Amino acid sequence: MRAVLQRVSRASVVVNGGEPRTIGPGLVILLGVRETDTLDVVPKLAEKCAHLRIFPDADGKLNLSAVELGYSALVVSNFTLYGDSRKGKRPSFTHAARQPLSTDAYDLFLEQIGRQGLADVQHGEFGADMQIELVNDGPITLILDTDEW
Repeated sequence: MRAVLQRVSRASVVVNGGEPRTIGPGLVILLGVRETDTLDVVPKLAEKCAHLRIFPDADGKLNLSAVELGYSALVVSNFTLYGDSRKGKRPSFTHAARQPLSTDAYDLFLEQIGRQGLADVQHGEFGADMQIELVNDGPITLILDTDEW
C-alpha cells in the first residue's frame, strides 16, 4: 500500500458534486492499494499515519503527531498512486488492486484510522468523482510505502 501524507492547515473533499467534507489542521492521506497487498498491513499503516511526528512543538521541532494535537484526517482513495509511467506517455494502472481487495483495504483503513484517536476523520468515496482542496502546511509531504517495510 502507498499513502501520501500531507500536513495541512485545512482541507476538503467534494464527492460527486455534494457538500464539502472538511477538516481543519491535520492530515490529508491519499491511499493506494497494490494488487499484491494483503489486509494485515492496514492497521500498521493507519497507526503510522496518525502518529507520525510531523507537527512542530513549542521549539519548532517536528516532535508532535496529529493525534497528540487533537487534529483530524481526510482520507481519499487514489489508485493512480500505482501508475507506471516507465513506458510511453500514458501511465498503466495494472498494478493497482481491483475489487474486492481495493475496497476492502480502503474500508479497513478508514476503520483503523478512526481508532487512532484523531479528532475527526473525513473521507472521500471509493471510485467516485472527487475534488480536493487543501492548504499544505510547511509544505510537508511524505510517501509511506509498505513494500519498503
